[in-house]
Amino acid sequence: MMEEVPTSVLSAEHCHLGEGPTYDATTDTAWWFDIREGRLFEAHLGSGGVRVHALGRMASALGRIDAGRQLVVAEDGCYIRTLADGAMTLFCPLEADNPATRSNDCRVHQSGTFWIGTMGRNAERALGAIYALHRGKISTLFPGISIPNSICFSPDGATGYFADTARAVLYAVPLNPATGLPRGEPEVLLRHTGIGGLDGSVCDADGRIWNACWGAGRVDVYSPQGERLRSLRVPAKQASCPAFVGQDLSRLLVTSAWQDMDAEARAADPQGGCTFLLEASARGRAEPDVKLA
Repeated sequence: MMEEVPTSVLSAEHCHLGEGPTYDATTDTAWWFDIREGRLFEAHLGSGGVRVHALGRMASALGRIDAGRQLVVAEDGCYIRTLADGAMTLFCPLEADNPATRSNDCRVHQSGTFWIGTMGRNAERALGAIYALHRGKISTLFPGISIPNSICFSPDGATGYFADTARAVLYAVPLNPATGLPRGEPEVLLRHTGIGGLDGSVCDADGRIWNACWGAGRVDVYSPQGERLRSLRVPAKQASCPAFVGQDLSRLLVTSAWQDMDAEARAADPQGGCTFLLEASARGRAEPDVKLA
């Protein structure tokens, strides 16, 4: 059964490919990207004000470094962004010598290690990978990924999750909680069937996995054993990624996209690309800061 929960529009700006939401509890600010258009959105939840920053490049995710800086993952590398003026300084390149790829789904582990996914710009088979930025150095975790998604971590930091949307599989991998690095091989947690595909995910404080189901207009909630527990309706067909927001982290921000929709499909999905707030009655977790040293 699809649940209808109270839902509002946080931003009516239509994103070509909305992705990478995160929340800074210290400032009550949500951030997300329009990957295809090279835009970064900033929303102060208390006031409802939304600002849009032009980045000049495709980017897909960010992590907070400290009160004045963010680490932005872009198509050619990781950049330190200064909040005061929006200045971007390259921290380290990432597949900068491969113009066929770009960054995609990413999330910060509790240890401060940043997992970063890349993929082909046209979703070419096995052209992407998942990397770890650990203490300032990049290493490859899982090569040969077509569309990396659903990167998230259990509350104790001992399990990492990721999906290859093209394979319709969500994997679980044991981690060293102190480093966020694998200490075993990925195992299949679930295989997605039916309408839609596995897109972005986030774990709540109880270890449940909240997954945006691309193409199905919903967020599915799974147990750590891979059992589907809930499905919440999103008023846009191509829901792309969730994040817990608000001072009590009980609401769910969900991005969406109009990518690959023709005029008829967009007319049938008038809120496609908007960004939503769902009253999810959940217990979320605050996003950790990225550690660069």
